[in-house]
Amino acid sequence: MRRPALYSSSRTARPQPVQSPSDGAVAASDAQATAGVRKARFSLSSPALLWSAILLLAIALAASVALGLKTGQRKLTQEDINAAVMKTMETQVMPSEYARAYENIRPSVVRVMSYVKKSRLKDDKQLAAKSAKPKPLGPATPTENLGPSGAEDEEVEHGVGTGVVIIDKGVILTNLHVVAGADRIKVVFSDGLEATATITGVQSENDLAVLQASKIPDDMIAATMRSTNDLAPGDKVLAVGFPFGIGPSASGGVISGLKRVFRSPEGKQDMKNLIQFDAAANPGNSGGPLVTMDGEVVGIVTAILNPTSARTFIGIGFAVPIENAATAAGLPPF
Repeated sequence: MRRPALYSSSRTARPQPVQSPSDGAVAASDAQATAGVRKARFSLSSPALLWSAILLLAIALAASVALGLKTGQRKLTQEDINAAVMKTMETQVMPSEYARAYENIRPSVVRVMSYVKKSRLKDDKQLAAKSAKPKPLGPATPTENLGPSGAEDEEVEHGVGTGVVIIDKGVILTNLHVVAGADRIKVVFSDGLEATATITGVQSENDLAVLQASKIPDDMIAATMRSTNDLAPGDKVLAVGFPFGIGPSASGGVISGLKRVFRSPEGKQDMKNLIQFDAAANPGNSGGPLVTMDGEVVGIVTAILNPTSARTFIGIGFAVPIENAATAAGLPPF
């Protein structure tokens, strides 16, 4: 009898059971049903699976936000700020200190014009011709003729000076010698508005006068006044006014000295505690503001020193400290 093989190198295919036609249909039906159940179990329409997906996405989003907050954006350092400033300065033209100071004070500077009758103007010219001594910085005197003779009572422009608005109601500081003896005073604001003005106060020892304008611009801006306590020689200053009637004009310089004394030839008195400066000033600058690089008023330009009879600038000007000027207007000192 033949022994059965214990090992075979090849496997024989399992015999397939013979199914009847009815058995095949039943099997196919069972297979489709099972596939349908599996497909439904893993479909996204399943609420459990949908909420699971939402939960996973929320966890992932929270983790991402937490990581971003933890790491964060790099904080700006002083080196970053300095680099940005340097870049701006290299790529854009910045206004100078003097230009910024001028823009700050310009809306507060006014042109002051005094008018007298022709007969009085002739007398003043005769008196002025007698003296060849240095004079305080006076108004710019017009050079045109006096008009037809016989109209002695007609008003003519006697001179042009400068003023600065210190209270936005139209209170203006200027020099007394700009408006002294005038029959009429007119001021012109930075926007071109013209108005008459009256003298409401004087401080003769400091050659100061306070004017009140009859009308003012709607957007009147008063100057900012600053204490002179921290001024020192070498500090930059700007003088703004109408030299020889031209302006407003600006000239820059430095504080040359403090607590100077100037003797007025006309007044025969010593003006004390003056600020000496070297910013150019000429007739017409009288009463104008002397300002810092912030555009803040520290003085009222009042005189120049010139050892000749020519009233022109040679490098030494004087201004009344704003503390004195403020008291002339009834304002408390700083």
